Amino acid sequence: MSRPIWKGAISFGLVHIPVELHSASAASGIDLDLLDKRDFAPVGYRRYNKVTGKEVTQQDIVKGYAYEKDQYVVLTDADLRKANVESTQTIDILSFVHASDIPPMYFDQPYYLVPTKGGEKVYALLRKTLEQSGKLGLGQVVIRTKQHLAALIPEQDAIILNLLRYQEEIRELPEIPQPKTGSKQSQVSAKEVEMALSLVKDMSEAWDPSQYEDNFKKDILTLVKKKVKAKQTHVLTEPDEEPVETKTTNVVDLMQLLKASIGDKVKRISSGSSKPNRKQTA
Repeated sequence: MSRPIWKGAISFGLVHIPVELHSASAASGIDLDLLDKRDFAPVGYRRYNKVTGKEVTQQDIVKGYAYEKDQYVVLTDADLRKANVESTQTIDILSFVHASDIPPMYFDQPYYLVPTKGGEKVYALLRKTLEQSGKLGLGQVVIRTKQHLAALIPEQDAIILNLLRYQEEIRELPEIPQPKTGSKQSQVSAKEVEMALSLVKDMSEAWDPSQYEDNFKKDILTLVKKKVKAKQTHVLTEPDEEPVETKTTNVVDLMQLLKASIGDKVKRISSGSSKPNRKQTA
């Protein structure tokens, strides 16, 4: 079992539930080290003193807040806890809201909340209450040196704490180009929408995350094995002269592509392929 990264309690009204916070996700990308291309020696991340230029060991590093230019107040972990003891040890539920009311871009990082000794029954009560109400608990929690907005979400026998982004962290929606008015060819027709909905229905299935995998990671590892086998470990691949352009669907053949796409899933299943024959971007 993973080690807890935070210990405290969930608080709503007069109820307190002792819990631990466990990471619910793990990065699975490719870890690439920095190398010096002249001799392919690793390039390390060096902690150094910006005044003396000398390296600084981990035990000599402390946190500081700059209250003026080049003037700092040193803050230890004990200082950070003492600043507001309750907020650093409590997930304070402020309200209960429908999950559908929170736009997807606000959800950031999931964690498992695990009850500690003495909190099992009240934890189960909160989980069942969230489940039956169809709502999630919205609160705040301090992890390390930052206070986060967080959502408590029931999931099977557990409660998931998902950190949320604050409003100030969400960038303004960019201007979205719209089809030109007055041009029949560029407007979305009811028939095209109907055809697209048929395609969605044709491609709909039950959620099963196990069928999806990181194909890019697999392809990179295949390339690594190929280079090792060919003894090309230090061969530098030159960039393409011209960038590959993404294909876009021509308005004229949009209906034809939609029609051709419907039923394609059935053909792929019967042929034993889980991937579409081709990918078009509308």
